[in-house]
Amino acid sequence: MTTNYEPVIGMEIHVELKTKSKMFCGCKNDPFHAPKPNIYTCPVCLGLPGALPVPNRIAVEWTILLGLALGCDIPLESKFDRKNYFYPDLPKGYQISQYDSPLALGGSLENIRIRRVHLEEDTGKLLHATVDGKKVTLIDFNRSGVPLVEIVTEPDIRSGEQARVFLKKLHQIIRYLNISDADMEKGSMRLEPNISIRKIGETQLPPYKVEVKNINSFAFVKKAIEYETARHIEYLEKGETPPQETRGWNEDKGISFSQRRKEGADDYRYFPEPDIPPMKWKSSEISAISLQLPELPDVKKERFMKKYGLSEYDAGQLTETRERADFFEEIANLRTPK
Repeated sequence: MTTNYEPVIGMEIHVELKTKSKMFCGCKNDPFHAPKPNIYTCPVCLGLPGALPVPNRIAVEWTILLGLALGCDIPLESKFDRKNYFYPDLPKGYQISQYDSPLALGGSLENIRIRRVHLEEDTGKLLHATVDGKKVTLIDFNRSGVPLVEIVTEPDIRSGEQARVFLKKLHQIIRYLNISDADMEKGSMRLEPNISIRKIGETQLPPYKVEVKNINSFAFVKKAIEYETARHIEYLEKGETPPQETRGWNEDKGISFSQRRKEGADDYRYFPEPDIPPMKWKSSEISAISLQLPELPDVKKERFMKKYGLSEYDAGQLTETRERADFFEEIANLRTPK
């Protein structure tokens, strides 16, 4: 591959929160263990006329907690917006999300700047099957309305490997906060790189970007970025601009495929959610939420090295998960009976 180009990559990461109830209603939030489809539903999460949403306060506080863990600023005012688009698993025809007043702004992780952390509702799930010899698409709305946090980075990532390292650290922090299982195999954490290419030395953002949707593996993100990088360079070498589009990732073939034209913010016709008042916070309330922050993995790793004389590798292994770190420390602090 020619070395005259470099990738310009930003990430969008969706994480389902493990609150007891959904984002805007009292339905049970447990789509992965539901005994059958469409049982955890109500007029609100089915988008029926006249149903009014009520925000889940715990989901809002957990989103702020994640923002604090990432070093974000927490504005004292925020609001929900309607993001309008048609898709079969979106019964209302719009998604309640956040546009210009997210819950958290700024921050960074692994030298990657965080643009925003905002809260929205998840959609239903499409199930493709064959019934009586006919291919059909069924919809399960148990996931519709599940609290969904989106973390958006600045386009600071320059390689698939850098993306992989960043995402692994983000996954670790989310698990430490205990706000989500972040199980990518089940889809409770979904990874979406936005990729474009420019010549080395250029500073302007390229005039296009391609989003690869719903990847469920750190390794697959790396592969998708490397595949897209090579594909884009072929266009640029011919003097052409790659089409701005949304693509899927075929894990078995190791290739991406076109899904649809890439939308812009104007296509979604955002406007403030009329059924939910703006949220206003006091500084003391944000401070109270910050007290819920656990000792984060890098801090814990450094402390283990100093307190227990561990090597960097051993401390890293022991602090990989919060459960493992807590178990080690409990054992290390046991005193031998007299």
